[in-house]
Amino acid sequence: MSISNRKPGEKKEAPAEPLKRSIAGAMKAIARKPDLEVAYASDRPVLMGPDKARLPEPPRKLTSQDVAILRGNADAMALRLACHDTALHRRLAPEGHAARAIFDAVEQARVESIGSRRMAGISSNISAMLEDRYHRGGKYEEITDRADAPLEDALALMVRERLTGEKPPHAAEKIVGLWRDFIEERAGRDLDGLLKNIDSQRDFARGIREMLSSLDMADDAALEQDDEENDEENESEQQEQQGEGESEQDSQGDRAETEVSEDSSDELEEGATEESDGPTGEQPEEAEEADSDEAGESWRPPSRANEHRGPDYKAYSNKFDEVISAEDLCDADELTRLRAYLDKQLAHLQGVVGRLANRLQRRLMAQQNRSWDFDLEEGTLDPVRLPRIIMDPFQPLSFKQEQDTKFRDTVVTLLLDNSGSMRGRPITVAATCADILARTLERCGVKVEILGFTTRAWKGGQARENWLQNGKPANPGRLNDLRHIIYKSADAPWRRARKNLGLMMREGLLKENIDGEALDWAHKRLLGRPEQRRILMVISDGAPVDDSTLSVNPGNYLERHLRYIIDEIETRSPVELIAIGIGHDVTRYYRRAVTIVDAEELGGVMTEKLAELFEENAQASRGAAPRRRAHA
Repeated sequence: MSISNRKPGEKKEAPAEPLKRSIAGAMKAIARKPDLEVAYASDRPVLMGPDKARLPEPPRKLTSQDVAILRGNADAMALRLACHDTALHRRLAPEGHAARAIFDAVEQARVESIGSRRMAGISSNISAMLEDRYHRGGKYEEITDRADAPLEDALALMVRERLTGEKPPHAAEKIVGLWRDFIEERAGRDLDGLLKNIDSQRDFARGIREMLSSLDMADDAALEQDDEENDEENESEQQEQQGEGESEQDSQGDRAETEVSEDSSDELEEGATEESDGPTGEQPEEAEEADSDEAGESWRPPSRANEHRGPDYKAYSNKFDEVISAEDLCDADELTRLRAYLDKQLAHLQGVVGRLANRLQRRLMAQQNRSWDFDLEEGTLDPVRLPRIIMDPFQPLSFKQEQDTKFRDTVVTLLLDNSGSMRGRPITVAATCADILARTLERCGVKVEILGFTTRAWKGGQARENWLQNGKPANPGRLNDLRHIIYKSADAPWRRARKNLGLMMREGLLKENIDGEALDWAHKRLLGRPEQRRILMVISDGAPVDDSTLSVNPGNYLERHLRYIIDEIETRSPVELIAIGIGHDVTRYYRRAVTIVDAEELGGVMTEKLAELFEENAQASRGAAPRRRAHA
């Protein structure tokens, strides 16, 4: 006979709830943040600031491996909060995108290794998490060419091997094997030197920069002088912190160097997780930074927060609508076949669009060059102005200061019309252009999301069947079932999502288009992103059309709703909206729009429009008056 402590009328607790509480408690103990908010959702794990973390919802049928993976993600997040200083990391990070990816990935390997070296439970949890991460990546075990193997992953795993003695996960052995000889030959000594600095984020970061120099990936302009200036400031901060009685902290100071105490392990068992499920060094730093800036505050319409569909627009039923990932609409083998078909169809166009993408990359990278404000009264001493002092000793010293580069903090969403009228050449060109554009922007440090929209059926779906069964009430609203497709999420690496775009070649996928709700959906996804600059590019070949809806509602029902959503975004949202019409004039709907006649013009127009947007941003930044600061 079992005895229950449940009160009468109290609902039975879900089986996973005790585990979730245990993991959340372990995270708080390791991170030393009793106020840490831990949420669970059907999404990737991510840190959303210094006081908020999101973990994946545990599956209903839990295995011991599932628990270890979940705890591994939580452990890595908690260790990052305890042992990592975001401001210091940002200050010491290199400028180049490839070098920054390595810098981020190796720093994450450092914080995970700190916990792994102190607690065997954390070590086994993180090993399980990494094995799962690379196994789910799909093609990592099949990689045979070094060009396809991410260098940042190989380096991070080799650093972890040096720091903990743990071999790379089985699923990532090929990645490491392809790079090992190259890295050992050029930077083996630098790798050996990292172990002695594991507890000092600043010294460890300098070691990473030396390693990047050995790999010929260092910045042209070194930050050594900046580091020295920051040393004195940070040392004084450390002394103050030590004087305040942080007795269990490491005496070397620095918030990022906080040790994980043995007391924490008693409370934990083996608990907690990482923050990023991407195997390419995607760290939660962006989310952390955004949380402290105004960018972290999602935009909300001041008075119509719950009227996103417009005052006179409705769906008869949302029950049968779906938001689905491309890989869930067909099996992996079919996706591979469809991707091969897509590549074959546009083999001759790849070179043309590729050249356009290279031109876009050059224009964007040119805007990432470092720029400075000169003739300031404080900052970094400007050596170019020193001859003036020699010629005239009464001339004041001249200083310079590097301008902030906001270009990196950008996300772009491509929303593709997947309606039947796009069938053939238009959808093929749109898929290829989206593919190449995503690859190009990723190289430039800009995240890209690719979405598609259509309906689940022709001329009405299950919603229409319900309407018929209920006696055809008047003015029913939208009568078809929506299908919104995620081809590539913003945080997924391009190589992982590449196959998904082949889905657009699948027979029967392209049906009808209800643009207003798709635009609203894509816009809301963008608002949830932490990036400061958010761009939404819509590619469509016509006005919204759904025969079942338009046959029982006013003829302009869908178009009026589309205009309402566009107006909301263009006048009240921080998202920048652009539209490209294929054979259809979209300038009558959107303020920033262009119409092309031939689908093959799409690649050039997409790249030009994005280049114009970024150039406008750069010019706006450069147009600001030079900053002069007075002495305090």
